[in-house]
Amino acid sequence: MLTRRLGKLGFMSSVVMFGGAKLGNVSQETADRSIAFALEHGVNHIDTAASYGDSEIRLGPWMPKIRDRVFLATKTGARTREKALEEIRRSLERLQVESVDLLQLHSVGTLEELDKCTAKGGALEAAIEAKERGWIKAIGITGHGHEAPATHLEALSRFPFEAVLCPLNYRLYSIPAYREDFDALVQETRKRDVPLRVIKAIAKRPWEEGAKRKYATWYEPFDDQKIIDACVHFVLSMDGVAGFASAGEVELFPKIVDAVERFGSMTNEEAEAILSQLPDYASPFGASTSIA
Repeated sequence: MLTRRLGKLGFMSSVVMFGGAKLGNVSQETADRSIAFALEHGVNHIDTAASYGDSEIRLGPWMPKIRDRVFLATKTGARTREKALEEIRRSLERLQVESVDLLQLHSVGTLEELDKCTAKGGALEAAIEAKERGWIKAIGITGHGHEAPATHLEALSRFPFEAVLCPLNYRLYSIPAYREDFDALVQETRKRDVPLRVIKAIAKRPWEEGAKRKYATWYEPFDDQKIIDACVHFVLSMDGVAGFASAGEVELFPKIVDAVERFGSMTNEEAEAILSQLPDYASPFGASTSIA
């Protein structure tokens, strides 16, 4: 399993993170199989959230056995100090741990959401207090939507966040404004030695209204191995990207790991040829500015 350094945090992380959303609505038996598969293949970075259904509960029984082997991150979607502290305490209980390596302010994809988090009495105060108490070791930020890169760049000017989790895939990067904002974020995170990890690597498009959903992901994912290979190649070839979170579907996880294990067998030109010709490939966040 390829590993990359998580910036100033220093941890050598598998380039694919075990996205905890996939455990939100599965049995413990199904979760156990997926977690075991991840560990067997060298995945040592787990990224979950308080809002991911039963994900933290499913991970909890594993922590006494593997806590010293993995980088454990969770998230709070609360926007006030009081509610965020409550969520952080609950996450520690569900995960059966005394602390996590990273606590992230979740789904901060607009300046409006950032303002809520950084206001007096906001969630950022809870994260700082939790770090002082030893509940968390680092503070990060995540976000969805076309404004996420610009929002995260602004966030870094307000507070020294120690990790960023931001959307990236071939289609998003083909949007001129998004590319400009993402490149600026890469430049700043590299300057600060802050690990930039990405989400939505294999997102195909939003689910069509009324469509039967084959997977648990909130967007329609690619499931063809060759296309997944190209998607993974694209994000892992991007300068400044430390890694990416696997999609929120247990059935797709082995295909994603397979693509990571073969990273380097595809050229940039081959990936471009595949991704540039895909029909119905769109931003997972819906309509946006024109594609380059």
